[in-house]
Amino acid sequence: MRSRHSTNGLLSRRALLAGTGAGALIQADTRGAAPFDPRDWDSVAAQFALNPRYANVTAWFMAPHPAAVRAAIAAYRRMLDVDPHLHHLPEEDFTRSARVRRALAEYLDVRPEEIALTDSTTMGLGLIYGGLRLRAGQEVLTTEHEFYPTHESLRLRAVRDGVVVRRIRLYDEPARASAGQMVSRLRAAIRPGTRALALTWVHSGTGVMLPLRQITRMVAEVNGRRDPGDRVLVCVDGVHGLGAEETRMPELGCDFFISGTHKWLFGPRGTGFVWGRAAAWKQVRASFTSFSMAGLTGWLNDRAPAGPPSDLHTPGGFHSYENRWALAEAVRFHQEIGHSRVSARTRSLAALLKAELAALPHVRLITPRDPLVSSGLICCTVEGLAPGAAVERLRAGHRVIAGATPYRQSSVRLGASIANTARQVETVIKAFAALRR
Repeated sequence: MRSRHSTNGLLSRRALLAGTGAGALIQADTRGAAPFDPRDWDSVAAQFALNPRYANVTAWFMAPHPAAVRAAIAAYRRMLDVDPHLHHLPEEDFTRSARVRRALAEYLDVRPEEIALTDSTTMGLGLIYGGLRLRAGQEVLTTEHEFYPTHESLRLRAVRDGVVVRRIRLYDEPARASAGQMVSRLRAAIRPGTRALALTWVHSGTGVMLPLRQITRMVAEVNGRRDPGDRVLVCVDGVHGLGAEETRMPELGCDFFISGTHKWLFGPRGTGFVWGRAAAWKQVRASFTSFSMAGLTGWLNDRAPAGPPSDLHTPGGFHSYENRWALAEAVRFHQEIGHSRVSARTRSLAALLKAELAALPHVRLITPRDPLVSSGLICCTVEGLAPGAAVERLRAGHRVIAGATPYRQSSVRLGASIANTARQVETVIKAFAALRR
């Protein structure tokens, strides 16, 4: 009997443990997947292993992985199972994590050394809001529309050292939110002591998308009259925009962009990142021990570590390496399709869903229809049905999987993406039409 590491159609042990072994394994693991034509939306949707009996439009509380990402995770996991010591060596992780940073940097149009890797959006928010350097008299301005991790990260910071955190409302009725209204309310709320804005690009409770480019231009005008230590830093939770919108940092103009990758980017679960401008990173104290060469070298030489933010602000410890390393494949999947094509597809499906839902007399659309202030995520309510009950009827009676928002004022949340076919979107529209008392 031949060894399972022989070369009869399988990789040899030497190839498996070599730096190129993962690539060959990934290629092998995708042979059984549906052919991938990035120009064909049905082919793109076929890369996902979603149950074909259901139309899954959950707006990706936790997204599925496309075939290339599933294969990469499996390949890296196999490598770690064969020789976990070799593949846990620091230089092995440094090399593969550097590849992930390069992929993200190309996607975001930034420098790899400006990207810290995290396990989630929540970890990234804690890293920034917990470490932000604030002088006496300076405050953080946020909004009532943020999700729990932002509010809680800021509350913990306030409890720890008395930092002032102030909240405002950017809109009263989300369906009628406008870019001008949100920018003007934010501008009116900025005070001389405001040091940071803690914002979310796409609000997961309403589907409202902030006009980030207009906001950052407004903040740039404010900062033009301030000393460097008083300038307002724009910090953005971007998780429901990343992968749905074109996400290029020079155009968005923010100082920090914090995101997980397991939603519209369809990245590996348990992965995320923080990007920051080089100057902005200098305003954040490191909150975690870094398992970087800079950190280890500093420790061995009994001195404080020195290095780029990508090293010093990436939390150390052991991670789910097979997932982290496979993030590069998720980025590549989007790039093969085309950044702008993914965004256009997501927006066209959202526009169709919003138009059809708004036409139903028993459905109240919460998300604005204006494409300037909305993205792929859609929130609505159904007359006579609590959100949880509506979600259950959609699943049980119509094989449509949606979600309910975890806010005080809950709603039904959905969003079609590149993982959905046009036929599934039609199924969703018919299902909502049938939801009557």
